[in-house]
Amino acid sequence: MYRCTLLIFSFLLFLTLVSSGQPSMKVENGLTWYTSIQEVHELSLKNKKPIFAFFTGSDWCGWCKRLQANVFAKQAFIDWANANVILLELDFPRGKTLSPELTKQNSELQQALGVRGYPTIWLFYTEKLESSNTINLNTLGSLGYPQGAEPGKEEVKFLNDAIQIINKRK
Repeated sequence: MYRCTLLIFSFLLFLTLVSSGQPSMKVENGLTWYTSIQEVHELSLKNKKPIFAFFTGSDWCGWCKRLQANVFAKQAFIDWANANVILLELDFPRGKTLSPELTKQNSELQQALGVRGYPTIWLFYTEKLESSNTINLNTLGSLGYPQGAEPGKEEVKFLNDAIQIINKRK
């Protein structure tokens, strides 16, 4: 698996996001989803876990809702995610408005990672470069809805694919 490093964001953008007043996390079905790249960067470094970035259209994307119901809501995924990754939700809603800072952050990450459809999940580590006040994304790989999975067992295929992506880095 190739690993590419993408240079994005100035550190000033991160400081703006942290202080924007927008809630930066939500707990749902036993999972903690963050919305700030700065926050997940710090948690990823502290816990030595990759970031699991979920690109979604939370209020309109049928496949995103299906992924949440058939994978993210299952206990096997909840246990795996809590033990192995830091969850980042990058939302592109149509019926609600995000803060301008959060909208900009999500769009920049979408462009940097070449996300063209939803749901898309990218697994990556981050590295802060003090000399240039930027963050590198060290990508591991990406996932989508687990096509071809046995009905009712979508989380099994999804987790196997995610584990393979993470283990390729080791």
